Amino acid sequence: MAIFHVTDAAFKNQMQAKGLTLVNFWAPWCGPCRMFATVLEAYVAEGNHDVKILKLNVDEETEVANQFGVMSLPTSILFKDGQPIDKVIGALPLSDLKKFVTR
Repeated sequence: MAIFHVTDAAFKNQMQAKGLTLVNFWAPWCGPCRMFATVLEAYVAEGNHDVKILKLNVDEETEVANQFGVMSLPTSILFKDGQPIDKVIGALPLSDLKKFVTR
């Protein structure tokens, strides 16, 4: 599975899928966001296909971030069947990311 960069407009469509979706809210100037991006890439590279990963740049796309009250970066929200079920603020190491998505 790949990491998909989405816009506010595409977000609703992407969230209609069944199963788990992790949405990572980030910005290019955010150091922890860049660090966490490598963790997300490692997660995908390991062949973890149990969760779809979406990235939303809050500098360019503000509507969805505001809708979910994103105030700190990076913020990741885990959705199941389009509904938010958990949220984590900050960059996670790979081991903690795996625990977060397999809750």
